[in-house]
Amino acid sequence: MRRRQLGDRAVPVLSLGSWNTWDRVEFGEAVTMIARAAELGCAFFDVAHYDMGPHAENARTDLIFGEAVREAGLAREDWLYCGKLWLWDYPRTGFGPQLRTALERVGTDHADFVVVGDYFGELDVERVVADVAEQLDAGRFTAWGVNNWRFADVRAAIDIARRRGLVPPSFAQLKYSLVRRSMAEGEYYAPLFASGELALQASDIFEGGLLVGNLRPDRKIGADVGGIRERIAGAWPAVRRAAGELGVSPAQLGIAFCLANPATANVLVGASRLAQLEENAAVVELADTLGAERIRALTEEFSLDREVAADGTW
Repeated sequence: MRRRQLGDRAVPVLSLGSWNTWDRVEFGEAVTMIARAAELGCAFFDVAHYDMGPHAENARTDLIFGEAVREAGLAREDWLYCGKLWLWDYPRTGFGPQLRTALERVGTDHADFVVVGDYFGELDVERVVADVAEQLDAGRFTAWGVNNWRFADVRAAIDIARRRGLVPPSFAQLKYSLVRRSMAEGEYYAPLFASGELALQASDIFEGGLLVGNLRPDRKIGADVGGIRERIAGAWPAVRRAAGELGVSPAQLGIAFCLANPATANVLVGASRLAQLEENAAVVELADTLGAERIRALTEEFSLDREVAADGTW
């Protein structure tokens, strides 16, 4: 498995998410998938406790993951864990209580990374940076990133951390896919990626299944930024044709597109079956063979969010 730099270490370019994932997978299949991910070299899991704001579904997905990773027999040093700290009820619900609960539910004493994310409205960036630093000092994780933040707040967080001698955010988990490129490739975030100040973690790359042919998703999916989801569904036949021209599946095309961007440290996917994991992992080497230039040229027509604000002001 290829590895790229994310935060303070090199990580697999493929990682597995938890939102509406492990709670939809038969438990034995989940155990098999986690064990196979370790064999493939991509045992990197984004696992959150969904209990706040629009994600207040009180899902058991993190509990199930914790049970499955233990059943799979993986030692803690055999897998990477990226947790979430939510801003919806912050600072009333602080990072310390959130993280203690999240770690207990998964069954570990530390994460490797955390993503601080999802907010609308004003954000006390100085307080967030200081509170993250407190958790870093406590040894609960070693690097952090942001999730769909407005650019101005990301820039402020980096500057504040440097001024105070604290650890700045080192990656951004953004919606990035064949059809959503505005934030990741736009005039605001792209220079941070090019300079190495941030790495990109691509999320929501299949648009809840629309880009792999599931036009009636049976699960909750991410926000429709810019109101373009109907156009995304309409693009499915062309996406399927483009994948066929390259001799890959639509899912593989979506992953290869993200990896064609050198800013992408890794791609977050929501595989729910072993066959999907195998298919997704197979494209990593194929992406190199196909070549970034060819992939970009063949998929240019799918960029559907050019009119969406590139600085994250949704």
